[in-house]
Amino acid sequence: MTFRYPLIDRYILGKYIKTFLLWLVLIIVIVITFDVSEKLDDFLKNQAPVSEIIFQYYLNFIPNFFNLYGPLFIFISTLYFTSKMAGNTEIIAILGSGISYRRMLRPYLHGALLLALGILVIGNFIIPLSNIQLTKFEDKYIHTHHRSYYSDIHFQTARGVQVTAYSYDVKEHSALFFQQDKYGNDGLLRDRITANKIIYDTTDGTWTAQGLTHRTIDGDKETMKSSPKAKLKLKLTPADFNQASKEISTMNSIELYHHIEHETMRGSGAVTAAKLDFYQRLLNPLAFLVMTFIGVAISSRKTRGGLGLHLAIGISLAFGFIVLMRVCAVFAENGNLPPFLAVLLPQLIFGIAALYLIKKAPK
Repeated sequence: MTFRYPLIDRYILGKYIKTFLLWLVLIIVIVITFDVSEKLDDFLKNQAPVSEIIFQYYLNFIPNFFNLYGPLFIFISTLYFTSKMAGNTEIIAILGSGISYRRMLRPYLHGALLLALGILVIGNFIIPLSNIQLTKFEDKYIHTHHRSYYSDIHFQTARGVQVTAYSYDVKEHSALFFQQDKYGNDGLLRDRITANKIIYDTTDGTWTAQGLTHRTIDGDKETMKSSPKAKLKLKLTPADFNQASKEISTMNSIELYHHIEHETMRGSGAVTAAKLDFYQRLLNPLAFLVMTFIGVAISSRKTRGGLGLHLAIGISLAFGFIVLMRVCAVFAENGNLPPFLAVLLPQLIFGIAALYLIKKAPK
């Protein structure tokens, strides 16, 4: 016995996917047009080849755009084609044929799940690969001036091992006023290395320390050695200092998870931003379901205002959703809200709103 997807489901699902893709393509073309006009001077100045502009930059730009604005476009496209169906009395005909309102929502659910699963894979694994290519292109042809200096550095390389430095020079691979402290399990200081300057030797992976002082503490006994210049084998690399190398957008979710663990151990202030990105990748696909059902609930009723009224209400709700997401992210960055809750809360609030609107929709 072969399974046949019901005709009405195919009809609605087809409109759902086709309208979404149409809106997406139209907006992408418009955005790329504006982006080219904005970056044309950089492309010409740095002699970027047309093939790299198309295939390395804009081809990898599309997945990011889909990830960022996909829920908004699915919301607008759902409003658009459902309003047209309602205006043509197709919704009334479907419900009048004996199909329940809940049953009519099934192809919408299938379409939203399909896109949510797609964006889950794209956001967690494909976009990081695209961002690697985007970053290479931008570093070469757009952002040609790179940051070469960091100040007020402090982090943990391992449990009980803390590193501080006044500044770090990316080009020279050197740190000024370096200090490394090692603490025992009892929380007491056991070892301290200080140096006026350390420089990384790329040939053997060691550091050359200038103005070195090494203190070792064992209970009441303390030994101190000083040297104007000495070689040090530290469990440090330039990447530990160079914060620009910690570009989380180029990590897939597995790498990002381990990065969060490492940065948490280091006591880094970048942990919150990394957690926000990680949870957004996992939970933002839910927005496709939320926005779809809000769109259906608003636009399935035939009104005198027609499509224009539906779009006005819909865009207002979408704007509110985006604002709430941004507000929650700001609260998380300031430490007032856990990152997981900051990502989940907008989805939860608008998910409840979607259920309420579906319940109150005319049936």
